[in-house]
Amino acid sequence: SVPLSYLGPDGKAQGYSIDICLKIADAAKEELKLDKIEVKFVPLNPQTRIPLITAGTVDIICETSTHTLGRLRQVGFLNITFLTGSKLLVRKNSGIKKIEDLTDKVLVAVLGGTNERAAQVEIDTKKIKIKGEMLKVKDNAQAMLNLEQGRADAFTSDDVVLYGLKSASKNPDEWEVVGPYFSYDPYGMMIPRNNDDFRLLGNKTITRLIQSGEMEAIYKKWFEPGPTNINYPLSDRLRENFKLNALPD
Repeated sequence: SVPLSYLGPDGKAQGYSIDICLKIADAAKEELKLDKIEVKFVPLNPQTRIPLITAGTVDIICETSTHTLGRLRQVGFLNITFLTGSKLLVRKNSGIKKIEDLTDKVLVAVLGGTNERAAQVEIDTKKIKIKGEMLKVKDNAQAMLNLEQGRADAFTSDDVVLYGLKSASKNPDEWEVVGPYFSYDPYGMMIPRNNDDFRLLGNKTITRLIQSGEMEAIYKKWFEPGPTNINYPLSDRLRENFKLNALPD
């Protein structure tokens, strides 16, 4: 998800969340008094991330994972490092401005994400008669392809993800992110459950990044305007969240 966690032009993982994860890896190296620590990035999607964590294949998820009570039954989370929520990505001339405008329209979402569930609740609660069933795909790339090729009229995801996809698209001016939020999605790094030592190390690192001002610098590097010109300024809400998550010693 641009610009949180994605492959750069050189094929290497990069982004806001990646930088934070690398800081945690540096802290682990120092804590364990190692000469070096090998960091290996593993590709994943919303359907595979929890199984990879619970199986012990990966130690930390460095991407857009919403911290939810349901997921806490299976995995752990570090403190929140980003705040967002569900909106819609549409063509500028679509006439769609909010989820209620999706009558007789095709909506696409990534299978297994919080946005899919949030959109379905809105559709059911507000009795929105979309065209057929919601189209559910494996990842953001497939959702964007369906949108670009006209097989879907709107793509629902967290607004930061949609702004990232828009900024990285061939014709950014063709697209717009619309609607009020219809979900609240706080992001945290997903880790194995019941690993208190790793949770403490991760949260200590996040606290130090916030207190030193480095977290805000990392944010500005990727979002203001960032490599893809996403131009997503740090909100007062997220700044306050940083303060809340900078735990005292």
